[in-house]
Amino acid sequence: MALTGIQIFKLLPKTNCGECGVPTCLAFAMNLAAGKAELDACPYVSEEAREQLAEASAPPIRPLTVGVGDTAVKIGGETVLFRHEKTFFNPPGIAGRVADDDADIAGKVKKWTEFQYERVGLNLRPELVFVECVSGDAGKFEAAVKAVVDNSDLSLILCCEDPEVMAPVAAAFKDKNPLLYAATGANADKMSAIAGEHGLPLAIRAVDIDEAIELSDELTDAGHKDLVIDSGARDLAGAFQDQIALRRSALLEQNRTLGFPTICFANAMGETLDEQVAAAAMLVAKYAGIIVLDDLTSEVVFPLLLERLNIYTDPQRPMTVTEGIYEVGGPNADSPLLITTNFSLTYFIVSGEIEGSRVPSWLLIKDTEGLSVMTAWAAGKFSGDDVGMFVKKIGVEEKVSHKSLVIPGYAAAIAGDVEEELPGWNIQVGPREAAHLTKFLKEWTPDK
Repeated sequence: MALTGIQIFKLLPKTNCGECGVPTCLAFAMNLAAGKAELDACPYVSEEAREQLAEASAPPIRPLTVGVGDTAVKIGGETVLFRHEKTFFNPPGIAGRVADDDADIAGKVKKWTEFQYERVGLNLRPELVFVECVSGDAGKFEAAVKAVVDNSDLSLILCCEDPEVMAPVAAAFKDKNPLLYAATGANADKMSAIAGEHGLPLAIRAVDIDEAIELSDELTDAGHKDLVIDSGARDLAGAFQDQIALRRSALLEQNRTLGFPTICFANAMGETLDEQVAAAAMLVAKYAGIIVLDDLTSEVVFPLLLERLNIYTDPQRPMTVTEGIYEVGGPNADSPLLITTNFSLTYFIVSGEIEGSRVPSWLLIKDTEGLSVMTAWAAGKFSGDDVGMFVKKIGVEEKVSHKSLVIPGYAAAIAGDVEEELPGWNIQVGPREAAHLTKFLKEWTPDK
């Protein structure tokens, strides 16, 4: 059971030193209880209290990491059933499946590695390979994993229920921090030993939630904390029901036995890749920690990554791009100079239209705390004085030979104030809609 703010306060040093960022220990305790602060922010809490607080403040679904490097996937750590209550934190990992008897493992994973998409300043890509041992041969299994490692940077899920085959492969690739799949009712003790020896996360494969509880209890008693649950459901309706039941049990009933992220097999929920993608789309929204597909193609990967991005962003915080000067299309000193806000959607629409116009341009992005043009103007964060001072500060005069600035059409009212702040500049009012930028830029002149 989570501790209240007052219960946490009793365990704090009560120095009111302010070094945690808030003036009093009581305020810090309330932030801890609300999940708005980290215990490490207090430098004076005792080890005994730290141990109690760390356990009590741990998220109901334990976070863990699979893999290393850029494709390491952090899953779990969730605290709410619905993202509008707070936010979802760790998006599910997308995995493609290969078998150790596949003819061209290297070619397949090379192709998957190339699926990377830049959107709102983020690199969207699949992260995992589910390597399945179907041969029963440890040498062949190890060779397949090596082919994945040598030809991609994707993180690993090692699938083999024979401990004799799994043991040497897990040892050989332990530095990649793979997820071992899977511990079952028949092999849990031996798989537990392999995972424990190398400090690797371990997946449970159960036939239903009741068996998942039994295996989870057995493995946590053996000292395993980094577990992933496969409830055994291989149909759409069953997976949907199990995912909700597991999440509700962990969050609402504080059931630590089921408080682990999940792995789901969309590849078993459809005969065609289209059917698998439909299942995967449901699983992205309904709490899966890892989703396995038979294959990854561009038409499969991009929609899933985009759905994942939309769901696993904080609905209370707008997405932003960094303030600064952006070059679109390789501009020179005579190119147009435009300005807009740092709301990511605004930036990508405007920059996309500029790029589509084939008129190289400079684009100034002003920090408006992620607000769109009209909202920022109404809130006083895109006023004429602010825009003028920003243009002076950013040093754009070193980039362009003219003194002509295009402001958004929806901010036409600030043109006079910008001119007062920037004497000698020609302030032009651009179109209201980004779709009209192509015609505007093709006709643009500095003294227009």
